[in-house]
Amino acid sequence: MKDVREALMIGRNSEGKLVRRPVSPFMLGSAYRFQMSSLSSILHRITGCALGAGTILMTLWLVCAASGDGAFSIIQAIWASWIGMLILFGFTVALFYHFCNGIRHLAWDSGKGFELPDMHRNGKLVFAGTVALTVLFWVVALLVW
Repeated sequence: MKDVREALMIGRNSEGKLVRRPVSPFMLGSAYRFQMSSLSSILHRITGCALGAGTILMTLWLVCAASGDGAFSIIQAIWASWIGMLILFGFTVALFYHFCNGIRHLAWDSGKGFELPDMHRNGKLVFAGTVALTVLFWVVALLVW
């Protein structure tokens, strides 16, 4: 054997004979199609990380508000800029996606929605709910502001 990895490729079949194990293709390579369940899982993890980063930024905003008028006016100017609004918009999209997909996971925890047509329908409902809640939130927020 050339190296240790070669030894890991050797296994035994049901008759006890030595066989060479097949190499599994990468999950999103040419062997697999991209599916709704994989997309929703990946996005759930990404939005979870984004919510962590956004929470740190919101905490910074609260610290600046508690620090005084000078610090608060600076952070308010940043949040009111186009890049700040884009970050806030992304934060709300992540928040509502994670919320809707979390409800989907709660349904899965109760044993419902595991059939493939149900998974596709619920995945589409998660995306529709995300869009609807984000648009509703921003319409109300901009009217109040």
